[in-house]
Amino acid sequence: MLLTTADLRARLLASSGRVEDIGAGDHVLNPDWQWLKKQPDPREAAVLVPIIDRPEAASVLLTTRAGHLRQHSGQIAFPGGRIDPEDASPEAAALREAQEEVGLAPEFVETIGRLPSYISGTGFRITPVLSIVQPGFSLSINPDEVEDAFEVPLGFLMDVANHRLESRHLRGAERHFYTMPFGDRYIWGVTAGILRVLYERFYA
Repeated sequence: MLLTTADLRARLLASSGRVEDIGAGDHVLNPDWQWLKKQPDPREAAVLVPIIDRPEAASVLLTTRAGHLRQHSGQIAFPGGRIDPEDASPEAAALREAQEEVGLAPEFVETIGRLPSYISGTGFRITPVLSIVQPGFSLSINPDEVEDAFEVPLGFLMDVANHRLESRHLRGAERHFYTMPFGDRYIWGVTAGILRVLYERFYA
């Protein structure tokens, strides 16, 4: 399935840019985590969902987190992190983090909207910032945060046949989550969850 950024723009326009609160998060597949929705003061974070405008078909830029990190080491993730007090908006935070982590210059990035906030099992309320990245950029990987960066075809990620529901025994209980294995890349957890939200919002 080949998908383009023009098609994504059309789907976004058809939705009138609305971002409904659909209750996205790790609690959706794990009913005993419903308390996550009721946190009085969740930690705020933002990630960039970078859709690259390749001429043949759009792709998504993802990273592999550095292996020495204390949390989520070696996992596949979107560029992003905490929203700092000096960040003017989630968009500003996502762009800053993308530049810090992989050297993606903001002038190549057009933010086009937000996906519904995603509540993670670690207590973050994550704002996914949907964006289109123009070709011609170069990356500079920050080894303190990222091991590498790579692209996955948007069509692969938005094909429900590539979405798997799996589980692991975590924190004393069985936890369910989406995965989207791509070759030797194991996309799962929050990243797969946000991609699933993108699918449900625009491609289901």
